[in-house]
Amino acid sequence: MKLTDKVFEICEPTVKQLGYELYDVEFQKEYDNWVLTLFIDRPEGVSLDDCELVSNAVDPILDEADPIEQAYYLSVSSIGLDRPLKKDKDFDRNIGKKLDVRLYAPIEGKKEFVGILVSHTAESFIIDIGKAQRELSKKACALIRPHIDF
Repeated sequence: MKLTDKVFEICEPTVKQLGYELYDVEFQKEYDNWVLTLFIDRPEGVSLDDCELVSNAVDPILDEADPIEQAYYLSVSSIGLDRPLKKDKDFDRNIGKKLDVRLYAPIEGKKEFVGILVSHTAESFIIDIGKAQRELSKKACALIRPHIDF
């Protein structure tokens, strides 16, 4: 089991009990330090106080379970407005919303699309790009994220 999956499994019950969704876990080196980041969400959004509450709740649980051998910093963050869609529940949450899609290789000379998410399966999704609907393979996409109008 991957380290991030193990941390997810350890922390999710506590995060859920506090009223948040544990969206993702990342463990990466930033400069000279290892950082464990828990990304949380809830329908009404996440504040700095929410991040502090979750951090204070999971810190002793992680200390007790001790799933990480090296020293690290714990960080809790909101998922952010433009967090990439990775899981089926991310796609479910964005049905009917505008997405930015960047492909690894061009289709008909285009590598970037902006469109409304119509539906999805485990392997692909359909976006309405105005003139037509286009089915795209999730594996063909370098990035799929909510579109933000400024």
